[in-house]
Amino acid sequence: MAPQYAPSLRSRLPLVAFLLETIFILLFVFFVKIEQHELIDRESDSKLFISSYAEFQDTHVMIFMGFGFLATFLLRYGFSGSGFNMLLAAMAIQWAVLMNGFLLPQRHHRKEIHISMKSVIEAELCAASALVAMGAVHGKTNPVQLLLMALVEVTGFVVNQWILRTLFLADPVYSIMLLHVFGALFGVMVSWVLHREGIEPVHEKEKTDRKTGLLAMFGTLFLWMFWPSFNSALVRDLKLKLTVIYGTYLSLAVSVVMAMSVSMLTSAKGKMNMVHVQSSALSGGVAIGVAMTAVHMPWIAMTIGFCAALLSALGFRYMKNHMLLAFECHDTCSVLNVHAVPGILGWFALLFLRLASDESTVVVQFAVYHICVLLITVCMSLVMGTATGLFLKWSIWRPQQDRKCFDDQAFWEFPNLAVKK
Repeated sequence: MAPQYAPSLRSRLPLVAFLLETIFILLFVFFVKIEQHELIDRESDSKLFISSYAEFQDTHVMIFMGFGFLATFLLRYGFSGSGFNMLLAAMAIQWAVLMNGFLLPQRHHRKEIHISMKSVIEAELCAASALVAMGAVHGKTNPVQLLLMALVEVTGFVVNQWILRTLFLADPVYSIMLLHVFGALFGVMVSWVLHREGIEPVHEKEKTDRKTGLLAMFGTLFLWMFWPSFNSALVRDLKLKLTVIYGTYLSLAVSVVMAMSVSMLTSAKGKMNMVHVQSSALSGGVAIGVAMTAVHMPWIAMTIGFCAALLSALGFRYMKNHMLLAFECHDTCSVLNVHAVPGILGWFALLFLRLASDESTVVVQFAVYHICVLLITVCMSLVMGTATGLFLKWSIWRPQQDRKCFDDQAFWEFPNLAVKK
């Protein structure tokens, strides 16, 4: 039975959700239209639509089923992990459609936002960045805090894209694939600001078992299978799209092998850790997503996957606890090692590959441009994450007590635990 002192969100969550949805509906009434050329008239249009819709479906499965199941790994936080993932993704996608339409210039058409399959996929990628950030505070925040955090994160990520595309003329696909770095660092900073003394060194409810581990593995499998579509969905050049798909698949395949090997190698008992494997097996897809425009050889993609899984698994084993002790930053899902480190590795891979292929006169310019892109992304995520953490720390949002962290009973009904009067 949930204790009576668990803070109720009846006066918070419905009010915030109703208010946000009302605002979104009004904005959609005045600014959002359906893109007309997607009405199917010719055979070529039909083939293009079918291809785009298939990519949208794959991305959709990743956002709601992949991340949703993966978030159920905690023993007493399965309802909240999957439920809050769905809530955040649904809200973030709506907000991302509006933010992309208002800020990114190619979306404007006579002061209207035209919805297309491409714009919806981009909105889902922005939502993925918010879900990555949520992983750092998983189990330590209530749904109201998560909603507000997602809205600010999506806003910051789209603003970051606008800066990169406007000031540095960055490629749209490259700028949006920095979602892993931005989301992970944003979430880590929020977690650092919201640090709780009561969860040191390990909270009594922060554990997993066979059932939750198996459910989370389903999420990993969904993400692993559809990650090639996730990376290639916005690539329009057919030759490059095929290269990205093959490279992502090979990188992911190597990541699985390395994740299991390193997990067993670093274990005192010589056994694999399912939580490590679930996340580190995906690190190759993260790294190759940032560097994909410069990866044209299979062995390069496989090398990137090898290094990404190695760093991710080692970081998962050692860095998470050291971050808590040294910096008082509790990263529940270790998004720093699963998304930020592989993302930065992909950034380095892209830099080295371009420097090796370009002429000497272009090398310096590209290096400066490339470094500025990363620095702006990192600074934006750190600053906005810190500000968001300070905002979410207000008592008005009714954060749960330390003893109710990682526990579904604070937010969900359990009929079998109801008290009969």
